[in-house]
Amino acid sequence: MGERSSSAAVTEERSAAGWDAFRHAPLGMAISRVDSVLIEVNPALERLLGRSAQELSGASLYELTDPDELPGIRDACTAVHAVPGRVSRVEGGLLHGDGTRVPVQVTVTRVAEEPDRPSHLVLVIEDITDRKALEAQLVHRSLHDALTGLPNRILFGDRLRHALERGHREGTPTCVLVVDLDGFKDINDRFGHPMGDAVLTAFAERLTSVLRASDTAARLGGDEFSIVCENTDRADAEVLAGRLRTAVLEPLEIDGTRIALGMSVGIGTAEPGADPDEACEAVVRAADDAMYADKKRAR
Repeated sequence: MGERSSSAAVTEERSAAGWDAFRHAPLGMAISRVDSVLIEVNPALERLLGRSAQELSGASLYELTDPDELPGIRDACTAVHAVPGRVSRVEGGLLHGDGTRVPVQVTVTRVAEEPDRPSHLVLVIEDITDRKALEAQLVHRSLHDALTGLPNRILFGDRLRHALERGHREGTPTCVLVVDLDGFKDINDRFGHPMGDAVLTAFAERLTSVLRASDTAARLGGDEFSIVCENTDRADAEVLAGRLRTAVLEPLEIDGTRIALGMSVGIGTAEPGADPDEACEAVVRAADDAMYADKKRAR
C-alpha cells in the first residue's frame, strides 16, 4: 500500500510539474481534441493571438487560421492521427483578435488514448514574425540592386519571362528597352566613384518616374539599365523612350555640382504569341543591338 501511495504521489507531482511548464512556457501552447477544437491554452498563446483563454477554449484551430493557409494547418493536424507520438510541423498564419495575421510555426503531436483521458493533440505555436521578415529582407536583397533599389538581372529575367508567357497565352506583344548612360566613365574619372554612384541613383529615380505601373525597370550592372514593357507594342515603347529622353535632358544637381547626362536607348520587340523560350534572349539581344546603334549615331 505504501508503494502504491508513493507511486501515485510521484505521478501527481509529475503531472503538476507538466501543467506548470505548460502554463509558463514562453511559446504558445494548446491542448485540443483530435478535431482541433481547443481545450486548454496557455497565457503565451493568449498574448500571441490577443484573445482570452475563455475566447479560445472551445474554438477550432481551423477557425483561427488564415483561410488561405487552412489546408496546410489541417494537413498537419490530420497527419498525426494514424501514429500516436508522431510530430508534424507547418508554417502558416493565425488570426489575431484585431484581425491581423500572425505568422506562426505550428508543431502538432498526438497523444494516444489513456484509460482516464481520450486521445488529444498537443500544439506548440511559435511566433515567427521576425524570421519571416528577415527571410523577406534576404529575398529582396537577392533580387534587387543594392545601390539603386531597382530589380537586378535575376528579377529582370523573371519579369521578362512572365511578360512573354502572358504574351504567348493572350496574344499580346512585349517590348524591352535597354538603356546605357553615355560618358559615365568620364563622370567617374572626373568626380570619383561616390559621385558616380550618386548619378546612378538619381538616374534610377528619373527612370522610374516615367514608367507605367505595368513596366519593370532593372539595373543590369554598371551603367546599364533595362525596362520590361508588358502588353506593349513598339509604338508605345517608343513613346516611353521619348519620355525618358526628356526626363534626362535636365542636368542633375548633386552636392552643388551640375552633371549633364546623355544616354542611348534600344528597343526590342517580341510579337504577340511568340514562344517564350525563343523570344527571351532574342528580344534582349535586339534591344542591345539597337542601343549600340543608337550610341554609334550619337558619336
